[in-house]
Amino acid sequence: MRIDELLKGAIQRLYSISETAQLDAQLLLAHVLAVSTSYFYTWPEKEVSAADISRFNGLLERRESGEPVAYLLGQQSFWSLNLEVAPCTLIPRADTERLVEVALSVLDIGDVNRILDLGTGTGAIALSLASERPRSTVVGVDLVEESVALAKRNAIRNQLSNATFIQSSWFEALEGNLFDLIVSNPPYIDPDDEHLSQGDVRFEPKSALVADNHGMADIEYIIQVAPRFMKQGAYLMFEHGYDQAIAVQTCFVEAGFIAVESFQDLGGNDRVTIGRLK
Repeated sequence: MRIDELLKGAIQRLYSISETAQLDAQLLLAHVLAVSTSYFYTWPEKEVSAADISRFNGLLERRESGEPVAYLLGQQSFWSLNLEVAPCTLIPRADTERLVEVALSVLDIGDVNRILDLGTGTGAIALSLASERPRSTVVGVDLVEESVALAKRNAIRNQLSNATFIQSSWFEALEGNLFDLIVSNPPYIDPDDEHLSQGDVRFEPKSALVADNHGMADIEYIIQVAPRFMKQGAYLMFEHGYDQAIAVQTCFVEAGFIAVESFQDLGGNDRVTIGRLK
């Protein structure tokens, strides 16, 4: 079967379950054929072998069941990086790049800083900051051992030597350490949120998504404990839900932080809130 015929059928199959059916189909076929998606526009008439069609159909079936494309490919682009992804942790999303942008805005490029990423997952945030601030050192922690191993592989994959990753339940393994900046994309979804049964998140670990107290429990804990691990004047910042900015700001103020401010994502939703230690 020709490439263009194969893609046309695949797009039709995915149309009802994905808003990006064409892109999904192209990415999956490019993965099978080990080519870039631009190849399809140059060689649409190329014949695809029976073995590759079989592999492609297998991936399409998994996508039809709702499995995220990133898990099917085993990788995801984030910031300037290409990251290995796995079902042990969340898939990095474009909204989280806003947290990276805000973090970089408080870090002068020539300064030597110590940065902590809590709940690092794939290492996306930590490695993005490490790549943009090479004189700084970044520590990423995660409760899940498999995620720590994944983040370490991503550091090697992206040739970044100024980021290290350790297993820790939040600050548990960090006694005696002080940081200039702490960032986190913690679990912040209400356990009763109906979106947990929809789309890609059905395949992602609930422990990385859900927090008690309407999604605020982990954010509240981090704000209370973080000052013990922050240098004077250091920043703490979170990614959070679109409707949680006021609650997060309140927690910061009640804990004595100053310069509390929220920033919007590309969709115009409050997505990142920061505070500075007096």
